[in-house]
Amino acid sequence: MLLNSILVMLTSEKQSVACLARYLEARNWNVAKSRKMLEESLKWRAAYRPEDIRWPEVSVEAETGKMYRAGFRDREGRTVLIMAPAKQNTSSHEGQIRFLVYTLENAVLSLPEGQEKMVWLIDFTGWTMANAVPIKTARETTSILQNHYPERLAVAFLFNPPKVFEAFWKIVKYFLDPKSIEKVKFVYLKDEESMKIMHKYIDPKVLPVEFGGKSNAVYNHEEYSELMTKDDIKMANIWTTEAKGDHVNHGISETLAPDVTSQHSLIAAKAS
Repeated sequence: MLLNSILVMLTSEKQSVACLARYLEARNWNVAKSRKMLEESLKWRAAYRPEDIRWPEVSVEAETGKMYRAGFRDREGRTVLIMAPAKQNTSSHEGQIRFLVYTLENAVLSLPEGQEKMVWLIDFTGWTMANAVPIKTARETTSILQNHYPERLAVAFLFNPPKVFEAFWKIVKYFLDPKSIEKVKFVYLKDEESMKIMHKYIDPKVLPVEFGGKSNAVYNHEEYSELMTKDDIKMANIWTTEAKGDHVNHGISETLAPDVTSQHSLIAAKAS
């Protein structure tokens, strides 16, 4: 059976099984489609090498705090990513995509054991259509998220989106699968019922004041740079260890799976 063929080369750690489960779930447990999806992720990681992206390469993208890993977690201990599209500060398509991938890899790195998904909090304060990313960037972003980080999103809160966003949302929805659309929650500061939905996931005590919470935490680029520099070292150590054959399960290893067309090369691990 094909599923057994895939499982043959999985390492024994829980994360490998969890990774395989995410790919299967993303393709409604169709083994053939899941296998193809995983093969494509192996090819993508071999070519793009997301594990090699380091903070100095993408730090300029983060100077305004347009996307960062929050200093708090949701009620289940999951990583929270905060995004503020109105704070867009660059126009480089490739730079923005690499920053996205770097942030996703870092978010996965910070997940506690037993957790596979993250939470997004997207702040639309001050956003206008002038801040909207080009369709090319939106298309590649959704492609990477859905095809190479399947079932990584628990929920996405769109905080205070303006009316004009509805037109842009209709375009973005075109590139999303139904499962992803269901995870999107519109939240408005002046709408108590919608805020309650967010509070079910995130304790108001740790939520920053700007999002209706009680925490005074704000983004500090220098402090965040120090944190990311330390995490770069962790990431490098993880991949160095894996290259030596210890299979620490952060990502899909090219060293362990050089032939992406073989059933027996489908070695999944934590990151993708």
